[in-house]
Amino acid sequence: MKVELTDAQWARIAKLLPKPKAKPKGGRPRANDRDVMEGILWVLRNGARWRDMPERYPAYATCWRRLGEWERAALWLSLWRAFLKDLDEAQQLDWSEAFMDGTFAPAKKGALASATHARVRGQSSWYWSTARVFRSECTFRLPIEPSRNSRKKRSPT
Repeated sequence: MKVELTDAQWARIAKLLPKPKAKPKGGRPRANDRDVMEGILWVLRNGARWRDMPERYPAYATCWRRLGEWERAALWLSLWRAFLKDLDEAQQLDWSEAFMDGTFAPAKKGALASATHARVRGQSSWYWSTARVFRSECTFRLPIEPSRNSRKKRSPT
């Protein structure tokens, strides 16, 4: 299997993974967490459909379910904070350059119909987790300077 993560990266990630719950009835053994993470990263890096994952990774349904499981356990938020902390401690981050980026793409084949459908479903968990992280991590406010026009004296009329 092609490895996407180094051993050092995996060691850092593995410490933060939630412990799987024991199944009282036994059942099929759980897929290896590292292999599943590699599969998830492959999909995210390539932008491919889950069904198009190479066979060297666990089943696409397993990877997809584990992605959701880890999202509900706030793993991605924990990983993001841990890696930011490491970078900050190594003084590799310039916080004065931090900003939030948003990308927008038009809907294909009938934007109005798909926009209505998305409203009914609500925002994705990715959207809310991103918004939650941004709001929790970026609570600073820029000082507001008075506008130049407010300093001018008004001429009597």
